[in-house]
Amino acid sequence: MTRISRRTAIIGATAASVGLLLSGCSKASTDTATGSASGSAAAGGSLNMVFIPKNLGNPYFDTSDAGGKKAVEALGGTFSEVGPQTASPDGQVQYINTAAQQRASAIVISANDPTAIGSALSQARSSGTKVVTFDSDTDKQYRDLFVNQASPEGLAKVEVEGIAKQIGNSGEIAILSASANATNQNAWIELMKKDLAASYPNIKLVDVVYGNDDDQTSFDKTAALLQTHPNLKGIISPTTVGIAAAARYLSTSDKKGKVALTGLGTPNQMKQYVKDGTVKEFYLWNPADLGFLAAYAADALVKGTITGKEGDKFTAGTLGEFTVGADSTVLLGDPFAFNADNIDKFSF
Repeated sequence: MTRISRRTAIIGATAASVGLLLSGCSKASTDTATGSASGSAAAGGSLNMVFIPKNLGNPYFDTSDAGGKKAVEALGGTFSEVGPQTASPDGQVQYINTAAQQRASAIVISANDPTAIGSALSQARSSGTKVVTFDSDTDKQYRDLFVNQASPEGLAKVEVEGIAKQIGNSGEIAILSASANATNQNAWIELMKKDLAASYPNIKLVDVVYGNDDDQTSFDKTAALLQTHPNLKGIISPTTVGIAAAARYLSTSDKKGKVALTGLGTPNQMKQYVKDGTVKEFYLWNPADLGFLAAYAADALVKGTITGKEGDKFTAGTLGEFTVGADSTVLLGDPFAFNADNIDKFSF
């Protein structure tokens, strides 16, 4: 089943501009956060927002952070992107600490672990820095707001439905995830398991493996899955790095066309694999919109327009009005299906 967000009309326009955004989005030094202000915006200083992705050099976060940069600049603020080269919670802590020491107005972060970065985030908040998690959440006591790309239920359901459709509702499947501690991945996987058990009795989940959002590791894990499970009929990879690496392996193997692959990916990564028949359909929200929304949410917190309580409302530029839901969560929208019929319309 294809789920199209109520904001799909926005996606094309935003996606078309992302290439230009990326070319102009220079990363701050990975040694120290940049663009600091003399005081937080809440204290009367200029808006200074620091984005901390799971890791630098990840195409998904290149795109989401470019959306954040566009929003921050539209708001008249200073944007910085800093973070570790590999996805680890320890790697993120130093950048959280530096941003807080430099009195950033807000930190926007995709968490590599729900608790390991909690102490650093709490210290940042105590110094007046607002904390918005996006893409991957922390435990809620460590942040002011979580900007969720889509509901966990919606993402799990569309991926299970997609693989079931492609394998005829029967056979062995596996999941190639990111890191074992990634909160978003783990939430989706648990919901996938429940959906499979409730609605697809003839589909058996035989393995869950972790590529740590590293291309080569994910590539190797795909090869190992196919060797370990010779009757495998499908793979779900709910990570943009994982699905691209798995597609790269399948595209040159004798399993091409025999083992279905779906999950979450970006059009630019996956276009060649859709066109060569390795992948029939995959899913994602617009990551540029996610970063854009996270920046506007952080700005609303800094200005005091919202506090993060359920029912708070704010406007996120061209994306329109949003309402804070339970557990201080803001939802971007439903996932979108990419396939051969529409993939040439997108570039991000």
